Amino acid sequence: MKSVNKPTVSAWLSISPSRGCRLGRMFCFPFAGGGATIYHSWNNDILSDIELARVQLPGREARLREPLFNRLASLVDTLAGELIPWIDVPFAFYGHSMGALLAFELARELRRRHGLLPFHLFVSGYHAPQLTTSESPFSHLPNEEFIDRVRQYGGVPDLVSQNEEMMEIFLPILRADFEMTETYVYRQEAPLECPITAFGGLSDPKISFEKITAWSLHTSVRFSYHFFPGGHFFLHDSEPLVLKQVNLQLSESLLTR
Repeated sequence: MKSVNKPTVSAWLSISPSRGCRLGRMFCFPFAGGGATIYHSWNNDILSDIELARVQLPGREARLREPLFNRLASLVDTLAGELIPWIDVPFAFYGHSMGALLAFELARELRRRHGLLPFHLFVSGYHAPQLTTSESPFSHLPNEEFIDRVRQYGGVPDLVSQNEEMMEIFLPILRADFEMTETYVYRQEAPLECPITAFGGLSDPKISFEKITAWSLHTSVRFSYHFFPGGHFFLHDSEPLVLKQVNLQLSESLLTR
């Protein structure tokens, strides 16, 4: 690993001080509209010597007043610089939905800049990036139409959508995040030299077996996939099962490094 002076804190990361990182650190990237807290409960059940680094993007939670990103390439470019001091131990990436695309592109950017790769990449609830979607862009739609489209993912709880003040906060975040995925342009590169595990929800209307297994093209090492009970947010509905599989995959990758 590259030797870099690491800061003691970062606005981009939420890390529990009670855990060690003897085996490594896993960075977790949120879905559209989400913040670092979506992975808070994982801290108790991840492998004991893996430090969980929950990525906190600007414009949400503790960073609510900061400008939002609406282009994935710009966010990846910034993250590649912000996280490099924290890549001082073996590291893994986990991303769900938009976070899966972000984790994938960040892994490629770190390879280009520094020759660094995660020892395992988890891509969850998102189709392989080379696949085109028939869904028309909707981040620009009027509020009611936009909310209706987001509801198809199960991403706007009624408690939020019925609260005008909460929606004023939440809508710009969702719009910017969906705009990032809508304007994303895939560029072909060599497969990553690290294992990839792809997860999907059995009841997710946006994800199919073919869309998940197509991630296999992006690794030259080992590919695995798993489907869990639940819809697009199966990582909450089936959290114990997801974490069990994450730990199994992390253990295997650490043993074979």
